[in-house]
Amino acid sequence: MSDHDVDLFVIGAGSGGVRAARIAAAYGARVMIAEEYRVGGTCVIRGCVPKKLLVYASRFSEEFEGAAGYGWTVPEPTFHWPTLIANVNREVTRLESAYTNTLERFNVALVKSRAVLEDAHTVRLASGARVRAETILIATGAAPYHGAQIAGLKHVISSNEAFHLEQLPKHILIQGGGYIAVEFAGIFAGLGSKVTLVYRGENILRGFDDDVREHLRGEMVKRGIRIITKQTVAAVEKVEHGYDVELSDHEQVMADLVMFATGRKPNVHGLGLEAAGVKLGETGGVAVDEFSKTTVENIYAVGDVTNRINLTPVAIREGHAFADTVYGGKPTPVDHSNVPTAVFSDPELGVIGLTETQARERLNKVDIYKTSFRPMKATLSGRDTRVFMKLVVDGITDQVVGCHIAGPDAGELIQVIGIAVKMRATKADFDATMAVHPTAAEELVTMREKAVSYGRAAAE
Repeated sequence: MSDHDVDLFVIGAGSGGVRAARIAAAYGARVMIAEEYRVGGTCVIRGCVPKKLLVYASRFSEEFEGAAGYGWTVPEPTFHWPTLIANVNREVTRLESAYTNTLERFNVALVKSRAVLEDAHTVRLASGARVRAETILIATGAAPYHGAQIAGLKHVISSNEAFHLEQLPKHILIQGGGYIAVEFAGIFAGLGSKVTLVYRGENILRGFDDDVREHLRGEMVKRGIRIITKQTVAAVEKVEHGYDVELSDHEQVMADLVMFATGRKPNVHGLGLEAAGVKLGETGGVAVDEFSKTTVENIYAVGDVTNRINLTPVAIREGHAFADTVYGGKPTPVDHSNVPTAVFSDPELGVIGLTETQARERLNKVDIYKTSFRPMKATLSGRDTRVFMKLVVDGITDQVVGCHIAGPDAGELIQVIGIAVKMRATKADFDATMAVHPTAAEELVTMREKAVSYGRAAAE
């Protein structure tokens, strides 16, 4: 008889943890999973899913405005924030139940409790009960991080609290320039709030292609979002009519609500990692190898807690690969290259592969193809917006090494383009593909003129 209570104990029932638990159980493992908050993790409970629903809600305002150009007479629309939030929360509850039912269907024992490591094989629950496990998987995700301590930080909310606001703010100031910051800026602007975005860098979305960053910033400004760069929030003071926000250049901004979306840190504190001998990596996440194994032979980690690529599909892939490796007899490393991703801003972004700057640093020759145009729908709606598309090509091999899209349904487009990029398609392959007309996507296969070429071979 085994001296272990379970074969696998998973700490954290988010996307990665649930997938790992389900697949491991399907292979015949005895699995227990612990979750101290709600089953589903950040994505389902307070991230991707509820946020995308808010994004959908925010886009209706422009649809109402544009309808007139297409012959529709629409009465003056009104928006009711409490109704939206109630409906979103109802959907989140439904999804949580679906996740829970999945675990039950695969005979995974769910413990609604915080769990910490006592040693490499022992997990202690909040009740004091101890569980011995042959293998332990850490899938605790990450949490919002506000950065430096400032006066009045207690008045600031994170994206977590945004889903539980009682009313829509008339003016919200958001600090940050990444995914979450620009997405919530678009959400609140679309729902009728005045929005001020403050970011310490020179431009929003650090790490994205510079042309895409500039394009999105311009489009956000067109929508009335004020973007302040090279500044930070220095202090927040509660006053009679809201919050008096002082910026690092001493400018004062009055707002009804202040949100910080300045990044997320792996949930590693208080897990007992030291007691079990689990070490952290340079980025602050749990250090793992290509099979998600930590520095301890029987302990693994997947998802945002490892601080590799913090995206839900990546966590799910890592969780599945872990189960295949440990319980399925199929050692499966996860390839973290060429991961497509979307930013649900307005306009939406879809990107994969190298930026122009990265390509110039790594390749001997780089060919750039790009285009910007007014989307067909805007010709009658009258909306002042443009689509932007860019292909980054290895000038020696002709392989498409990067694709960057800003426009409607960019997230949907990049999922499909991601297949081609992952398969190492060439620009000639793109060119040989018939266009679907009239669509915005046809531009991806009709771009023929190089915008520019770089590299030692550029003159050849």
